[in-house]
Amino acid sequence: MLGVLAVGVTLVASTAGIVSATPAPAREQGPTGCGAPAAGQPNGKQWPAEPGMTIDTNAGYTATLATTCGTVTIALDAARAPRTVNSFVFLAGERFFDHTKCHRMTTEGIFVLQCGDPTATGMGGPGYFFPDENLAGATYPAGTVAMANAGPGTNGSQFFIVYRDAPLPPNYTPFGRVTAGMEVLSSIAAAGVQDGSGDGAPAVEVVLDSVAAVRN
Repeated sequence: MLGVLAVGVTLVASTAGIVSATPAPAREQGPTGCGAPAAGQPNGKQWPAEPGMTIDTNAGYTATLATTCGTVTIALDAARAPRTVNSFVFLAGERFFDHTKCHRMTTEGIFVLQCGDPTATGMGGPGYFFPDENLAGATYPAGTVAMANAGPGTNGSQFFIVYRDAPLPPNYTPFGRVTAGMEVLSSIAAAGVQDGSGDGAPAVEVVLDSVAAVRN
């Protein structure tokens, strides 16, 4: 859910402690650098309301996305986007992201890979929404991780990763930055969009085999 990428939503969108799934073991990769996904399906859990705050907003958190195309590591910004990071850590701990596809690649105008939807349709989420954060002066240089949405206050689980500086308006909560794995994103982007357009499903299947979020 990105307004610009939206879902019916687009760029977008437990009491969990801080742990999550164990990254999947490495597998043999095909010529694109991407391998077959680990066995399993999204659990599709739903919650009626945003989780209560369990993270320490003064601490650092790291998310590790083990994808079929390589591993991406993200430093989460709990100080500037506490509710967003709290939700992400909660969902990771519930293994909500495991086995979900990154359903959207945009290669024209903005440059993002969008993930976090268990339905892979651009319409899915965790059953709750939460408000925007950290928008004052927000910019989206390469490496930014931000929430997709369908308008103000509609953050859920969908997020996007900027692989090249994107001229987006400050409407999408930035909550992290890629610290390792930009080459993985560049490789996915280089393969383009499945239908040859500038916006759609990635040409290579990108699945989040597991997502772990831990306190540093």
